[in-house]
Amino acid sequence: MVALLALTTALLWGLADFGGGLLTRRIPAATVVVASQAIAAVVLGAIVIATGAWREAGPQLWYAAAAGAVGPVALLCFYRALALGPMGVVSPLGSLGVAVPVCLGLLLGERPGVLPFAGVGVAVAGIVLAGGPELRGAPVQRQAIALTLTAAFGFGAVMALIAEASSTVSGLFLALFVQRVTNVAIGAAALYVSVRRGGRALPEEGGMRVIRSALPPLAFVGLADVAANGTYSLAAQAGPVTVAAVLANLYPVVTVLAALVLLRERLRVIQAAGAGLALVGTVLLATG
Repeated sequence: MVALLALTTALLWGLADFGGGLLTRRIPAATVVVASQAIAAVVLGAIVIATGAWREAGPQLWYAAAAGAVGPVALLCFYRALALGPMGVVSPLGSLGVAVPVCLGLLLGERPGVLPFAGVGVAVAGIVLAGGPELRGAPVQRQAIALTLTAAFGFGAVMALIAEASSTVSGLFLALFVQRVTNVAIGAAALYVSVRRGGRALPEEGGMRVIRSALPPLAFVGLADVAANGTYSLAAQAGPVTVAAVLANLYPVVTVLAALVLLRERLRVIQAAGAGLALVGTVLLATG
């Protein structure tokens, strides 16, 4: 069950990253974050009301609020990096945030068996190699990498926080709603400051018409992201965090494959080797 939930998380995050990366190439990153998360917040709000999940309010929601405060910063950095650099480079480096929940799990006393522990190392190596990371290059490339590493730490922190935000399914809906509302508030504030400093909230060409036409993919990005947070939280509660975190962070393989199939990005030898290692690591983790 842990493996299934974590791999579902990887699929959802990978597709959300792919969609978000495409959107930021024609819509400002802050607008993508605010719009996609606002749609997710509306849907979650309806679910909270329909299921009565609001009755589960408690101190643990501070974890959700903290995750919501960190999330927009990480997403902004990540989407800007995706707009600057190839998805096949940025996405795998972004998954290095796996170190945060894995280290936390080890500090809390989790000790995976020999096979899962080996799988952690193999999968992390595969995650990085799947993008064929280019650590040298033009200034834009270096900026993309710096933004990605910042985002990675934020993603790892969100994973650790959201796993602590609820212990029941209905409570998880409320926690994800609080996280999304905080996301929107922080993201909207960042967008306002950006506009006041001369930035843009709408695309230079097409303006609001482009936003309206992009509502379906924006909704998909926001809902896929929130669903991934939910499945990861369930995976972390059902089994060792170290295993759930590494399996969930296989999402760059999904992003790379989507870019390969839909954008015709070429898969280099190092990327193919990385994808293979990631799959081997997955098998080791799942059998432990």
